[in-house]
Parts: sequence; structure tokens; C-alpha cells
Amino acid sequence: MVWEESYTELFQELAELCGIASEYFDVFGKRHVTSHDTRIAILRAMKLSIGSAEDVKREIGKRRLRPWRDFIEPVVVTSVNTQPVSIPVYLQLGQGFEKGLIIIWTITDEQNHSDTRTVSGDELTIIKERLIDGERYVKVNLADNRKRDIGYYEVLVECSHPDPVFPGGKNHCARTCRLILTPDTCYLPPELKNGRAWGLSLNLYAVRSARSWGIGDFGDLRELLSLTSRLGGDFVGINPLHAVPNTMPYGISPYSPISRLFRNLIYLDIDRIPDVASSDDAQNLMRSEPFRTELAALRKKDLIDYERVASLKKEVLRRAFETFYEQDVLVDTPKGREFKGFLSRGGALLDSFALFSVLREHMIATQCLSTWQEWPEEYRTPESNAVRDFREEHEKDVLFEKYLQWLIENQLADNVEACRDHAMHIGLYNDLAIGATGGGSDVWTSQDVYGMADVGAPPDDFSPFGQNWGFPPMIQEKLREKGYTPFIETIRRNMTHGGALRIDHALGLFRLFWIPQGLYPAEGTYVEYPSEDLLRIVALESVRNRTIVIAEDLGTVGENVREKLKQFLMLSFRLFYFERNYPHPTFVTPDQYPELALCAVTTHDLPTLYGFWVGRDIEIRSELGKYPHDELWRKQMEERQRDKRLILSALKEQGILPEGFPSAHEEVPRMTPQFCSAVYEYLAKTPCRLVLVSLDDVIGTLNQQNMPGTVDTHPNWIQKIPVTIEAMNNDNRLKSLSEMLNKYINT
Repeated sequence: MVWEESYTELFQELAELCGIASEYFDVFGKRHVTSHDTRIAILRAMKLSIGSAEDVKREIGKRRLRPWRDFIEPVVVTSVNTQPVSIPVYLQLGQGFEKGLIIIWTITDEQNHSDTRTVSGDELTIIKERLIDGERYVKVNLADNRKRDIGYYEVLVECSHPDPVFPGGKNHCARTCRLILTPDTCYLPPELKNGRAWGLSLNLYAVRSARSWGIGDFGDLRELLSLTSRLGGDFVGINPLHAVPNTMPYGISPYSPISRLFRNLIYLDIDRIPDVASSDDAQNLMRSEPFRTELAALRKKDLIDYERVASLKKEVLRRAFETFYEQDVLVDTPKGREFKGFLSRGGALLDSFALFSVLREHMIATQCLSTWQEWPEEYRTPESNAVRDFREEHEKDVLFEKYLQWLIENQLADNVEACRDHAMHIGLYNDLAIGATGGGSDVWTSQDVYGMADVGAPPDDFSPFGQNWGFPPMIQEKLREKGYTPFIETIRRNMTHGGALRIDHALGLFRLFWIPQGLYPAEGTYVEYPSEDLLRIVALESVRNRTIVIAEDLGTVGENVREKLKQFLMLSFRLFYFERNYPHPTFVTPDQYPELALCAVTTHDLPTLYGFWVGRDIEIRSELGKYPHDELWRKQMEERQRDKRLILSALKEQGILPEGFPSAHEEVPRMTPQFCSAVYEYLAKTPCRLVLVSLDDVIGTLNQQNMPGTVDTHPNWIQKIPVTIEAMNNDNRLKSLSEMLNKYINT
């Protein structure tokens, strides 16, 4: 609109109030100024009313006057070590009317225990006052003198005071506030306060075994935990287990889930489910020739067929569920009551996810519509009459989806128990994706919290055009209005089964790169988030769940961010490839790595050590046309050769270059198991609390699991590892590398 150009300053003010960055610096150090069009697009993505200048002024006024107009904050997050806790209250109060003021406030804890107190205006100190539209507003603090533990509390504040406008009248208001008392740091087990540990990193779906169904499962994970423990490792790091559609090619990435709150049925170990064993229908199906033939074919394939594996498992599990329903749920056996307890604990979120799963399956089968935005309008809102009617008609199907999540919870709990049996202090190291897809369950359930944009990253070395990760960001204001509930549930549910949690793109706790719909990644900009509150919530859930937090802090992360993460005892995520003496490309020495960190060579988005050495990632990007010009390709090839020689120099300086290997000034050698072990010895010499060893590196895998910026032009997320678990038990490469690590690292 024409008027928009005339009100640039208004938009700038509103954008600033909404945390939209006016500029940012990319990984190359280049300054980017947020354009007027991008600023407007993000404000619209935040669902603000900016159709006219008056609308913009009203939106500015709302934020300038908040919380004075709101009476009480929706949520207060503070340290448990800062007591007494104060709850700020904002009142419209005429001059001298304090004497008639009465405040009754009640604090209720998570066990529903509450205490109430009453204070009069004479007992309160006015901290601040302000005139708004000619009316007097005051701020007072309610001090909670009771010593409280960490946790979540509900504060109900009821206020009665004389009406400043109508003499003799009374104003009464009542609102609730969520109070969150947090520790000042995340959990670290005693063994890591002064000790160290190493573990194995792998993509669970890629694991092969003689018994699994064409994809790695929880039974394979159990074996790998046992193997790692026997070798002296203390944990196994795996990809996110989030629920995904299991459809090719867009529905298989563990980092693009439909829900981060629930998990993928494809990882269930069918052989360890008692209901499968006791179901005649399930057993008859599994014994049939067509079933056995297809299962054998899935096991033999080098690439994973997600759709068929999921379908095969679901066919068996549906039959097992029927048996369970008849014999346990309807009869109300102890096992049936255990299931009902799970349903109760799962609450509305479990119900919504299960309903969405059934509804989505129905829409695909009947109308080929996979995302809820494509569904008929009456089904796009969970609270609609049409959705309620659908739920009643498909009640048993919804219960089946809940049953699947119950089985997953049970098998994960069994694996956690196995970790204890193996005396592993950490055990399972889980991974949390940065977001969920816009067409999925999480967004369908909480539509008002999500912005109409995508999250991504500006251009960098690996993605010259920038990245669009394809999921919407949460709107900070809406998140606060919800008392941070969507964030809390996500963190809590991903810490439930495991001793460590890696938070992907931890910068997102501070700021996210918003790309308004219809714009290219390079046209986006950063939006600030309430980092102190979010970090404190992570710390609270970490301590409660006894879970170590690893904050993935790669990319354009300022030292202020890293210092803040360190303050909360979140482990930094340091990759060998990136630890350089910038701007010089030489590798930092092991002693320069930080103590409070996890160090590794690579991740799923980066080349394996063997792939790095032969330039496989550069070769693939070139074949896919990912280089805008040959000059960039040549530059990266030259840099790779330089980096290989720098690695040789770094290893030689540490005295760990394998015997017989040439110096950096001679011919660059081939990658070998001995040379791979030397690189990991370099990491073992660091003071980092955790050392993560990639299984792909140990067994010599060439291709990385994911090539950023591609979907179906590269076999992302479907490559099986070339070695079976059974063979790993006698693999000398793994044995010799673990022996080396154990010399340096002891928990």
C-alpha cells in the first residue's frame, strides 16, 4: 500500500517492540539490513493487525502499555535462589485510594496444595506509577515469604479497590499467573563434574541386524547400548525419534516431524511386544508366505522403504491391539489399567495427536490431502463440531494410535533400565529437532502460537542460497500468553527417557531466522526470543529429569550466547571440522577446546570422515548443481586439500600421526582405520566432558546421511549402514578405537 512507505518509522518501532532485528551479520561477516518489505511481512506473519496507520499505532500502544493494562503478567520465570519471590501487579488506582485496596492471592503447587493470603493497600509499597490517558496506574509487588522449591505454580490474584472514576464504586478483577521457579544451572551427574565420558553416535533407522524389519529399531538400540557399554562407552547418541509421516520423499526426515511431542512407531521392536505374541491373528499374518517374502525383501534392501516398513508393522500391531483391547481393556486387567493410566497422563496432547493421526490418514485415503491446511475448512480446527463428530465415529482408531505411543514409551523405558543394568551413567543421548512442520499435529493443535513464516538460515559455506527448514516459528508473545506451555511440554517429553538431550540449533533459544511465506531465505531476518526464560525452563526440566543438556551452538553464534549457555551448564557442541584459529584456517590444539563441551568430528548434515577426505560432499553438490559458479566449486576443492594437510600437521604436532604416514608437505595419504583413530585421539586429548564417536566414521561410511538443500535428489535419511550389529561385535576397528579412548577417558 502507498501509505506504508510514509510510515516507515512506525513500522520500525513496532518491529523493534516485536523483537525483529534491524540488521544481522552472516557467517561471512557481511552486514544485512532488514528491508522494509521483510519487516512488514514478518509483522503480518506474527498475525498483527497492520492494515492502516491507526492499526499500527494501536499495536504499538498495546506493547508500550503492557503489562500496565493487563493487571498481571501471564507468566513469571525466576530463580529459586532469589527469594522471596515477587509477583508484580499493575492497578488502575486513583490518588489516595490505596487505603481501600484489598488483594487476596493464592499460590497453588503441582500437587494442588495451596495457601492464600490477604494484604491491604497500607501494607504495600508503590514501586512505580504512571499516567495513561489521564488515569493513574501503579505497580506493586506481592512478596511470597514462603520458601518454595523449583517447579510450576499457579498464582490467582483477586483485587478489590475503590473506583477512581465513580466515587463510592468498587473495582474488582481476578487473574491468574504462572510462576516458574527454576534452578540456575542444568543437571550434570557427579561423574561428569570432574570426569569425562565417550559414546557412540548413530542414526537408529540406518542400523542393520538379522532380526529387525528393514529399519533399525529399539531392539537394535538395546544391543548397541550393551555393545557400547562393553567397550567402555557411557552413552549412545541417536537421531530424533519424533513422529514423521513415513512417506517418501518429504515425510521421512527426523528433523522435520509432524510432532516433537510424540514418537515414530517405525522404531518399535515387534518381537518384544507381548500382545503380538499372544495374538493369533498377528501370528498367522507373520507366518503367511507373502508377509515373510516381503519382510525378507525389506531386510535385504540397502535403502530403507519407510512406507512399506511402517505399513507392515502397523498391520501386525493392529491385530495385536484387537487382542489387547478384548482381553485387557474391556476386562480391566492390571495391564489394561496400566494403559488407562498412560492415557490419563497423556491428557489432551495425546488425545489431539492420536485424533490428528487418524484424521490425517482418513483425509489421505479419501481425498489425497496430507496437510491440515488442505483439509475441508470444518476440519482445520481441533475444537470444531466436525472434528468432534469424527472423533466419536473413530474412537477405537484413535485409541489404537494411543496404544502405539504406549508401546513406544514401554520399550524406551526398557532401554533406559538396560542402561542402568550396564552401569551407564548417561545411557541414551536423545536429539530434539528445532521445530515441527506446519502441516503437522503440533501446529494443528496450537495454531494460535505459530507464525505464518518458515524458520531457516541465511547463506553460508554449505548453503550459498540460504536454507528454509520448512517449519513455522512460535510467536514469542503468544508463547508467553500460554505460560510457555508448548515449550515446556516439548522439552519435558524429550527428556523423559534418556540421560542427555541435544537441542538442535540452540541459537533458537535466543533468536530464530524468520522467512515470511513467499520470500527467499536470503530475504529473511532474525527475531529475538525471551532467552532467559527459555533457558531457565530447560534447566528446570533438566534437573527434574536428571538429563544433561547439549546445546548445538554451531554457525553464527556470538560469544555472548555461548557464555550464557555456559552459565547454565549447557554443554557446547564442538566439531573438529570447525574448531579453527579463525581467521586463519589452522586447527586449534586439543587444549584449546572448552571443558564444558561435547566434541565430535561430524554430524548427519556434514560429511563423514571418509567422505570428507575424498571430497565426496563437494562432488555430490557439484553433480546436483548446488554451486552457482565453478569458481566456488574450485575454491572449496582447494580449501579441502588445504584442510587435509592442516589435519596432518595438527596430528603430527600432537605426536599421534600413525607410523608410516607422510608429513603434511608430502603426498596426502588415503583415509584408513588407523588415521581415523588418530583424529579421534586428537579429540580424546581435549578436556571436553564428552567425546562423541560417529559409527559411520568407524566403519568407513562414505556418504553422509543428509545433504542440506536437497530432498529427493540425494538419498537422504534412507541409507543403511554396510555392517550389521552382529558383525560389529567382532569388528576390530571399533575395538581398537575404544581401547584408545579408554586410555584417555574415564568416568
